[in-house]
Amino acid sequence: MGLLRKIRDTGRVAEPAPPKPEEEQPSTAKEFGGSVQVRCVDAGSCNGCEIEIAAAFNPVYDAERYGARLVASPRHADVALVTGPVTRNMAEPLRRTIAAMGEPKLVVAVGDCAINCGEFAGGYGVEGAVSDVVPVDLAVPGCPPEPDEIVAALRRVTGR
Repeated sequence: MGLLRKIRDTGRVAEPAPPKPEEEQPSTAKEFGGSVQVRCVDAGSCNGCEIEIAAAFNPVYDAERYGARLVASPRHADVALVTGPVTRNMAEPLRRTIAAMGEPKLVVAVGDCAINCGEFAGGYGVEGAVSDVVPVDLAVPGCPPEPDEIVAALRRVTGR
């Protein structure tokens, strides 16, 4: 009984909600109605951003409370979170993934590498930044960005 009492007395432990984003929603985000399905695409990153995205969806930061939910298929997704510089081998798969998403759709570049190739700029296997391959609607800077910054970007998309 001691453990159940401790759970009851402790209650829910989560980070306080970050302030509502003051930036305006991207124009197509208004069509989502406050809820989005998110597909993550690693276009050639070091996995630092993926770890932070996973942290943004864990019980501490809980991005799902703002209407963002991870899905496994681009055909179910409204938003693509793309990380890393786009490698030559991932350029065409990234284009196909974005093309498989239904309309309306948003592409979010997560991390400095996705925005401007970061440490990988000029590499022989790097095609370029995400915006060089597909149109980007929103960017989350950082190397890697903090989970609360990722949640704030998703809140801008959902409007919640």
